[in-house]
Order: sequence, then structure tokens, then C-alpha cells
Amino acid sequence: MSPDDLQKVEEITRELLVRVGENPEREGLLRTPHRVAKAWDFLTNGYRADLDKLLNNAVFHEECSEMVIVKDIEFFSLCEHHLLPFFGRAHVGYLPRGKVIGLSKIPRIIDMHARRLQVQERLTHEVAQTLMKVLEPSGVAVVMEARHMCMQMRGVEKQNSYATTSAMLGEFHDDSETRAEFMSIVGMKTI
Repeated sequence: MSPDDLQKVEEITRELLVRVGENPEREGLLRTPHRVAKAWDFLTNGYRADLDKLLNNAVFHEECSEMVIVKDIEFFSLCEHHLLPFFGRAHVGYLPRGKVIGLSKIPRIIDMHARRLQVQERLTHEVAQTLMKVLEPSGVAVVMEARHMCMQMRGVEKQNSYATTSAMLGEFHDDSETRAEFMSIVGMKTI
């Protein structure tokens, strides 16, 4: 965010504190507007992310066609309906067709999309579509599991619930055996 935007978020936060019945001049709250502005800058940095810079030339030509999977990638985002967090794990697989990506770039792509106001359904598809665009693979699969504070802290108040979403593109969509292999590997216990 620009310095002007950060200042505006501080002002809005100070006003919010007053509106909910707090005193922003109270010792514990004196720096809260500043901290909130910095937090929002971080939590929404996906709007300012540049995919080319994020990838940093880490797409490589490689004659590999077997499934590549990175699983249990932790992520967090903000629900666009209540501005409350949701967080969980993502599992991503792709079938290379002459290109592979540096493995650390997959979590960075997730973060780029997650650090925006989101719904889990869209987030899952944005990650899959980005990998399809960047790698032009035979297929991409993304499964995300998350706990939503908007369900756990308010509304239905169900603390043990979580949501699972998936995006299956290319061969993962068209071939049930490929999809089943991915889901089997994702379900395996790790080291």
C-alpha cells in the first residue's frame, strides 16, 4: 500500500475502535491503528504481486511427464464476506509436458492468490489456472482444505468444520485414473 493508503487505514481503524465502544487513546490501543494498517498491507500483498517476479525464471525445460505433487502447503487468506481469516492446507499436482517449475514457486503462487480477499472456491481455481498458464502441462490438480473463522466464530459456530475444494484441469479432469492416483497420493501419510 502507498503511505497515503496506510494512513487512511489507520484513520479508519481508529474510527472503528470508537464505533465499537473503545477508546483509541487507551494505552493498549495507542499503536493498534498503525499495527492494523501494516497487517492489512501484508495480508493483501497479493494484489500487488507480480507473477513474473515471483517466478524469477524458475520454469525449466525438462523431459518429464510423470506426476509432480507438492502437498500439505499451509496457506491463509481472508474471507471476502466477513473479512475473517480462513486457513488450511493445499495439495497441488501437475503432469509436466516439457516444463517443470521450481518447487518453492508453487507455495508462492498460492500465497499470491491467497493474500487477497477471497472465497476458497475461487482461490483453488486461480491457483490451478495460473499453473496451467505458466507450465502448459497435460493437467493440474489442486485440492484445498481450510477452516473458516466466519463459520467457527460467528454464524453457525461449528469449530470442527472445514471446507474442501478442488480444481481438476486437463487430464486430471478427463481421466478418472489420473485423478484417482493424485487423490491417493494426497491421502497418503507423510514422513
